[in-house]
Amino acid sequence: MADELTYIMTPLIGGVIGYITNDIAIRMLFRPHRAKYVWGIHIPFTPGIIPKEKRRISEAIGNVVSENFMNNEVLTKYLLADEMVGKVRAAVCGFLGEQQENPETVSQFLGHYFSEEEVGRIVRSVNENLTGQIQAKLLDPSVGETIARLTMDRVSAKLNGDGASEILVGLGGMMGGIGGATTALLGQNVVSKFLELLRKPAEKFLGNHINKMLREDGGRMVGKLLGDEVQTFLNTSVRDVLAGKEEQLRQLADGVVSVYSTIICEHLPRILASVDISKIIRERIQEMDVNETEKLIFQVMDKELKAIVWLGALLGLLMGGVNCFLI
Repeated sequence: MADELTYIMTPLIGGVIGYITNDIAIRMLFRPHRAKYVWGIHIPFTPGIIPKEKRRISEAIGNVVSENFMNNEVLTKYLLADEMVGKVRAAVCGFLGEQQENPETVSQFLGHYFSEEEVGRIVRSVNENLTGQIQAKLLDPSVGETIARLTMDRVSAKLNGDGASEILVGLGGMMGGIGGATTALLGQNVVSKFLELLRKPAEKFLGNHINKMLREDGGRMVGKLLGDEVQTFLNTSVRDVLAGKEEQLRQLADGVVSVYSTIICEHLPRILASVDISKIIRERIQEMDVNETEKLIFQVMDKELKAIVWLGALLGLLMGGVNCFLI
């Protein structure tokens, strides 16, 4: 009976010892959190391994992550994979599709991303910049000369057609019978030639006055026109703004994807070079409280740690059984 009890108790005791020792070993990874002393003598294995080696562990993890998981080659491969690019395109197309049905005005839409004051500043900045650029172009003397030349071209074309006949008929009516005879005698070719003689002086006169008007009032006129147009645009619904622009929206989506790819290819290496990922990870781990770290690890590896504890019980059970046959 004693022998049978020995064959039963020895493996069970070994299993219990294996369970307890593994459980203690796992807990000693974190506890105690601080060094312990008895009569000024340091107790071995205090603090726990992780609190004691926290700095070295954080440096090792930071280096491993930055060198093997967060390097340029790995991130570029992942971020430019067909699946990721497809997600970016789908997100952009989905957003644009929603805006095609958006009844909000452009002003209301911008209000989701900017404050009212910021929208006002943007509008004023656009008005001022465009007004300044257009006004600078209008101050060029060639603008007035070009407008005058185009005006005289239009007048000349008109006079070479029905316009000359209308002038002659009008003169004939004003002058009575004599006017009618004079009109018939002169004909519209004479009128056209006469007016052609006035073309150069007229162009110069018009050009000078147009340039003077643009210098004095161009900024005010352009500013008012742009202000009215911008306000009209802001009061238009997003849906109406995008109506009938499917091709432009498709090109916009392509452009966003292209910009995304360019940023990853050209700017990601610089971003990674300017950001010390290893340092960020190291500092974050060191800032974490030991209790927080312990909870985090147990949440992630709870099953695995429990398996180690039960594995210790199993090994203790087996070793106890083997020991029975060796005694």
